[in-house]
Amino acid sequence: MAARRKPPGARGAKPAAKPAPPAAAAGPPPGDDPDGLLARAVGSGRIHSAYLLSGPGPGPRGAALRFARALVCEGEMPRPCERCSACRRSAPREEIALDGAGKSGPLYRHVGDHPDLLFVERGAGDTRVRIAQIRALQARLCLRANEGERKAAIIADAEWLNQEAQNALLRLLEEPPPGTTVILVAASAAGLLATVRSRCQRIPFRPSRPERLVGEDAPEPVREAARRLAQLGDASLADVLDWAEEYRGGRTGAVAVAGLLETATAWLRDRVVDRVRAGDRDVAGDLDAFATLHACRQSLAQRNANPQMVAERALLAVRETLRAERAAPHAAHPNA
Repeated sequence: MAARRKPPGARGAKPAAKPAPPAAAAGPPPGDDPDGLLARAVGSGRIHSAYLLSGPGPGPRGAALRFARALVCEGEMPRPCERCSACRRSAPREEIALDGAGKSGPLYRHVGDHPDLLFVERGAGDTRVRIAQIRALQARLCLRANEGERKAAIIADAEWLNQEAQNALLRLLEEPPPGTTVILVAASAAGLLATVRSRCQRIPFRPSRPERLVGEDAPEPVREAARRLAQLGDASLADVLDWAEEYRGGRTGAVAVAGLLETATAWLRDRVVDRVRAGDRDVAGDLDAFATLHACRQSLAQRNANPQMVAERALLAVRETLRAERAAPHAAHPNA
């Protein structure tokens, strides 16, 4: 008797492979418009569970709010339509100040007064987004949506999540509740754990860069900081410590040091470009200082580091590269 034939594909059939996670780290192609990319995601219905919108200025935060509102919009494209009941509920209202400890204010607030759109940022007196805020957000997102089928949460100031809060967030990103989208907003993604970044669809906002990042059209505080950075090669250790002492304090000091690190990074970038264009390829010291500044940004964001000590480390790194170049056989760079 002839053996029974197995259905095609039955012999040695392997279990279906797990679907691969979205190519989060890749992000959109260079030059792709972030707002257009998010609008196309809404139009196609292909919504990821997590996004990371990063870049300077108000652009990422504004785009996150528009995207979250579009996710719950009930009207026609383009969304948000600004006419349906969901859009009316998510329209801007006077913002309630948050408190990371939940004592003088809530841990999170709603976008407008829409019950399914949540918003988290640093409390008025906090240097960090606290773990209590992330846990409260997670508990709320685990509940069913009040209206429609989708919930969204915006975490602004995401670069100010400390490592404990990021680990709590990671659990939410790994197992997101159905119909939930988490939108992280950060001036820089450098302060976020690699495991957090890898689970997000990354949407960078790339500003149009001038020829020089710290040029004559830069704000006066930035130009003054650049002038002081250029003089660090002649500064004594006491001068460096005195400058760093200007960044004492909690949230105020942390925000000011973040600005210093941004300016120093841009100043170093301009310096390296100038040196390479002049034919000087010995920029290893500048690149080492650049790496130190990057580590300082991560330390400031993730480890609740002392702002004054972070400033000391950054300024000493710049001073060291300027002094090392001056001691080298070739002529010193004119900006040093």
